[in-house]
Amino acid sequence: MDLSGKVTVVTGGGRGLGRAYAEALAAAGAAVVVNDVDEAAAGETVATIAAAGGRAVPVIAPVGGAEVADRLVRTAIEEFGRLDVMVTNAGILRDRVLWKMSDEDFDDVVRVHLRGTFTCARAAAVRMREQGEGGRLILVSSPAGQRGNFGQTNYAAAKAGIAAMARTWAMELAKAEILVNAVVPVAATEMTRTIPAFAPAIDEAERAGKPFPPWLRRDEGLGTAEDAASLVVFLASDEAKGVTGQAIGIGGDRLTLWAHPREKAVAFADGGWTAGGIAAEWPGGVGAAPETFGIPAPKGP
Repeated sequence: MDLSGKVTVVTGGGRGLGRAYAEALAAAGAAVVVNDVDEAAAGETVATIAAAGGRAVPVIAPVGGAEVADRLVRTAIEEFGRLDVMVTNAGILRDRVLWKMSDEDFDDVVRVHLRGTFTCARAAAVRMREQGEGGRLILVSSPAGQRGNFGQTNYAAAKAGIAAMARTWAMELAKAEILVNAVVPVAATEMTRTIPAFAPAIDEAERAGKPFPPWLRRDEGLGTAEDAASLVVFLASDEAKGVTGQAIGIGGDRLTLWAHPREKAVAFADGGWTAGGIAAEWPGGVGAAPETFGIPAPKGP
C-alpha cells in the first residue's frame, strides 16, 4: 500500500503499538513525526525508520495540552510541508479498583488518553480544513472502552470516550472529507504481558522465536504490535476512502467491526412508566436478556 507524499503524526510512537504504527506508516512511504515522552525511545524509532530509507523526526513532549498538540502539527508542516494523518496513540496506565483510585490516578490517565486525543485531533483538524484536501484522524481505543475492565475505571472511561469522539467527529468533519475512525487493537505489549493467562504464551513464543499459537492469534485475537499496524496503514490510505465513524478491532489473525451502542429491547406504557410498572416489565421483557460486561477471561488450549 502506497502512502508516498503523505505526512503523519504518531503520538506515543517510541514503543509498543505506537512504534509499530510509525514504522509501518514509514515503510508504506509516509513521512512521520514521532512523538513520545521518552527521548531515547523516540530516537530509536526515528533511527530505525531512517535506516530503512524512510523519513521521520522526533518530538519529545507529553500530550494533553493544546501547546504540545499545536507543536506536533507545526513540526509536520515545518519538516514535511503538510499534515495528512494524525494517529492518537499515546497513553499511560494507573490501574486501581474504584475505592483505591486517587484523583491523580484518574486525572493523569484521562489527561493523556482522552484530553490528549482531543487536543491533537483538534489541532490536526484545523490544519486539514485549512489545506482543503481532506485527511485522516485515527484514534486508538481499547476493548476496555467497549466492555469495561476490572481495575481500569480511568482507562476504560477514556477509551470509551475516544470511540464516542470518533463517531462525533466523523459527522462534524464529513464535509471537509476528513475521515475519523477508532482502532481497537489487541497486541502483545508490556501491558498485555501482565495478564496471567497471556504471559506464559507470550514469554514462550519470544524465547523460542516462534509465532504465537493459533488459540492465541485466532480465539483471543492476540498477536504482535506489527500485526495491528496494518489497520492503521489501511485507514491512512486512499483505499479507506468512505470508511469513517467506525470502531475497528485487530489483533493476531482477527479483524473485527465493533457495534455501536444501540437500543436492544423496547417496551411501551401508555402515559409513561411507574417504578412498579418497570419492576413488572423488567424480568420477562426489556431486562430478560441483559448485556454482559467486562473483557472475557482468555481460554487457553
